[in-house]
Amino acid sequence: MKKIVLTGGGTAGHVTPNLALIPRLQADGWEVHYIGAANSAEQELIARVPNVEFHTVSVGKLRRYFDLKNFSDPFRVIKGVGQATRIIRRLKPNVVFSKGGFVSVPVVYGAKLNGVPVVTHESDMSPGLANKLCLPFSSAQCCTFPEAVKYAKGKGVHTGSPIRPEILQGDKIAGRKRFGFNDNRPVLMVVGGSSGAQAINQAVWQALPRLTENFQVLHLCGKGNLNDVYEGTSNYVQLEYLNEEMADAYACADVLISRAGANALCEILAARKPALLIPYPKGASRGDQLLNAESFRSRGFSHVLQQEDMTPDTLVQAVEALYHDRGALYEAMATEPTSNGIDAVLEQIYKYAKQ
Repeated sequence: MKKIVLTGGGTAGHVTPNLALIPRLQADGWEVHYIGAANSAEQELIARVPNVEFHTVSVGKLRRYFDLKNFSDPFRVIKGVGQATRIIRRLKPNVVFSKGGFVSVPVVYGAKLNGVPVVTHESDMSPGLANKLCLPFSSAQCCTFPEAVKYAKGKGVHTGSPIRPEILQGDKIAGRKRFGFNDNRPVLMVVGGSSGAQAINQAVWQALPRLTENFQVLHLCGKGNLNDVYEGTSNYVQLEYLNEEMADAYACADVLISRAGANALCEILAARKPALLIPYPKGASRGDQLLNAESFRSRGFSHVLQQEDMTPDTLVQAVEALYHDRGALYEAMATEPTSNGIDAVLEQIYKYAKQ
């Protein structure tokens, strides 16, 4: 039986593409192992997956800015490399697939020291620091965005990102029934991200009287962000987040408001949903969401509203324009061949796996 080691972590965004790959890998007869950090997002998520053994290594954060921990964390990384090297030597996998995040660095280095081929995946338009450090030791780098291929020094392949198939198997009628919506008005779903997005939440609440004139609004406002003031508002439902119900939510939504994280964009594209993207501004991130959003805008998949330009008025105007243009956006998305990257990513993994 062939073996694969998956890695990637720090946030759920570094894990969910791996979760999409695991069922296919297991169906193809692979034994799946995962290497991550203890007490981490990846350990919590992988614990729910049957027949995947989780192994832990020491992790140190790699920072681009000054911090006193910059003096101690390299030693954590070195320790992690030693641990990963021993785990990989014992497992003897055919290939390692890395989704990025700081935990991936010691795993990729450990694979290299054992002569195990590595395939990496970059979700964003520009590579993160961990993937930059791993690229010299990888055989190929799968890229969500076509523009990202140029950063991979000849190793880049435009594959899209793996999407969990169940996210696309929702039911529109069941979704409307689940959230108490009728057929009279289109559904606007607002997704701020796994931890919510306060700027978007505030603008949506302030614009709610006008939004609910024409839309039924499903607002996923993030854990701990429910606002009692708006509970019971007509044509409005607020929830912290959704898990298995997300498929029905996508199915019943006519248009979306979303941040521009790579995994969210991949789900939006795979579900063929016209979206108004409000990327995190440069000061709040390394700027990857700005680039992601511009890629989707330039390819005709989405509209974009910058956070600094967002007011209740501009938000309502942008949503109305989005709904008006939804047909053209849908047609552009329907021609995209890499809306779900499972097959393309697996092709690279199988291509480089050691026989």
